[in-house]
Amino acid sequence: MTENRRFLAMLTAALCCVAGVSTILAQAPKPKHINRAIELLAEDQPIYYMGSHSGTTGTFEQGVKDSQTYADYIAYDMEHAPFDVKGLSEYMKGLVKGGPTRSGHRTPTVIVNVPVNGTDEAAVRANAWMFNQVLATGVHGVLLTHADDPGAVRAFIEAIRFPTHSEGVGVNGLKEGRRGVHGNATAAEIWGVSTEEYMEKADPWPLNPKGELLLGLKLEDKYALANADRNLKIPGVAFAEWGPGDMALSLGVPSGRGAVNDPRMKDARSTILAACKANRKFFLNTMTTTDVIDMIREGVRIGPASAEAAEIGRKYTKRQMPW
Repeated sequence: MTENRRFLAMLTAALCCVAGVSTILAQAPKPKHINRAIELLAEDQPIYYMGSHSGTTGTFEQGVKDSQTYADYIAYDMEHAPFDVKGLSEYMKGLVKGGPTRSGHRTPTVIVNVPVNGTDEAAVRANAWMFNQVLATGVHGVLLTHADDPGAVRAFIEAIRFPTHSEGVGVNGLKEGRRGVHGNATAAEIWGVSTEEYMEKADPWPLNPKGELLLGLKLEDKYALANADRNLKIPGVAFAEWGPGDMALSLGVPSGRGAVNDPRMKDARSTILAACKANRKFFLNTMTTTDVIDMIREGVRIGPASAEAAEIGRKYTKRQMPW
């Protein structure tokens, strides 16, 4: 009798353990996208980013550490630091090792500032190899700096797309993609999908509703400002920023914290914000603890923010997704 009771007690404990595990699994977040930033933007939730601590000298260890960041995405700088693809690759592997995120995503979103200036179409096409190498590491987006010209923007989108995707082709001069097959296996491994699935999903969102890449423009000088509306009409662009530092230089406004209050700067910002709204693109602007709610009300949906500012913004928009 004692043995039977002992067996029943052990069986009950085991069943309770299984039930507990099942409950935990049932409550675990189930991401709708590989790219967490896309999932949030699709719900009109603002996204908050941080800069990569290690810049382009990324390490596996730093990736492990950053995998649990408070931020929705990591802006990885390769514009003003050495173009170190190996470092970026190790960093991405570290993010996978340290994941998943609390939201259930394999890694935080990573968007790279690539040192290719969009001064004209020829400049972008000549440097498209940089996009190929960065994308092969498994990042989730790319930002084109000094996006001055619609031809440059078209070349940027085409360089990142596979020719198998046809959404938007023929609109405003956009031609088929030019990205090749090599490098897809390493990117797919970071995303945790097959190579075939990666090729299906590695396309700009929201142009492609199933896409997992976020492509943005830095409209950060007087040339880009003049073409802001035309640039943002190119299919495949998801967001844009006005780059106040370089914009001030280009407009001849004295640098410093007060530069944003210059009438020329205010006009530049409002012009780019209006162009984003008119073309249904997301606008990027810095958000702080003192202005994050005002920024959201104005229409800002992307921006660098501290953990404290992000917390204020998330509470204001009643965000449900964990971070």
